[in-house]
Amino acid sequence: MPPHPTLDLTADVVTLTAALCDIESVSGEEAALADAVEAALATLPHLTVTRDGNAVVARTDLGRAERVVLAGHLDTVPLTEPPNLPTRRDGDDLVGRGTVDMKGGVAVQLRLAQTVPEPTRDITYVFYDCEEVEEERNGLARLGRNRPDLLAADFAVLLEPTDGSIEGGCKGTLRADVVARGTAAHSARPWNGHNAIHEAGTILQRLVAYQPQIVRVDGLDYHEALGAVAVHGGIAGNVIPDTCVVTVNYRFAPSKSAEQAVAHVRSLMQGYDVQVTDLAAGARPGLQRPAAQGFVEALGLPVVAKEGWTDVARFAALGVPAVNFGPGDPNLAHHDHERCPVEQLVAAESALVRWLR
Repeated sequence: MPPHPTLDLTADVVTLTAALCDIESVSGEEAALADAVEAALATLPHLTVTRDGNAVVARTDLGRAERVVLAGHLDTVPLTEPPNLPTRRDGDDLVGRGTVDMKGGVAVQLRLAQTVPEPTRDITYVFYDCEEVEEERNGLARLGRNRPDLLAADFAVLLEPTDGSIEGGCKGTLRADVVARGTAAHSARPWNGHNAIHEAGTILQRLVAYQPQIVRVDGLDYHEALGAVAVHGGIAGNVIPDTCVVTVNYRFAPSKSAEQAVAHVRSLMQGYDVQVTDLAAGARPGLQRPAAQGFVEALGLPVVAKEGWTDVARFAALGVPAVNFGPGDPNLAHHDHERCPVEQLVAAESALVRWLR
């Protein structure tokens, strides 16, 4: 019995996607799949392969004028019970955990590594672990800390599912606790205190009145959003609370820095204690860069703004503009009945071959 599953990179992209999905790789358990990916890439003489934990990086070194990164994560969210593996065909769809998020994109990367040995741009293929879990375990972030030289490029494509369209950059995200202070008292004599929950009404009124901006960045429109996502207050049914916390989430255009986003929320919530609990800057798509323009022209697809946050932001932090492009409907990511149309897998591979040849 082989020490790890094997992958046939000469198989068609649909067959390869199924094979990748059938190697279980829930976050933190990617070793077997990383071994298989590393072994398969090591057979290709035009690539130099590097391993960092359960991340695998493979690079061409052809002296091209541009270098691009194609990146995708190896891990999935946990399986269902009963397991939604092995994969199966259902009409024109491939069904099973990982078919959307995001082993279809990984299969496209591997097929390109096999079939395009002399691309028009030098390519860095990145396959990383622990995308679906907390920040400190993220394999792409670890590569950025340990080997930022491996991620240096003129442009990057993250093959997250986009339903076959191009999504440029991504918005930043900020979560903060806005604290309303009061004075505790017995609820039978509320005049002896100051109700922090009632005080929090002012915070909520400011959020209701807030008019979010639409910000154009590199030709794309990013819809900002700021709203409450949780309210916590009160310790007992007969106590006027002295503290109430409104948790807000601000999704901001990639033209703003993380510091500017914090300053914006603090300004809006002036007079209240604002405690930032989570903060990640966005990513500009960099569509004015020649490498990005070549990508868009080759694919012939419209580009829209990525309204969420993805790991393209990690490339932006390294000075590399990036877009999201990959097979699968993101609305079906993590779904119990995750499925991807096989035509999207074929189309994604074909589009990237057009670009790289």
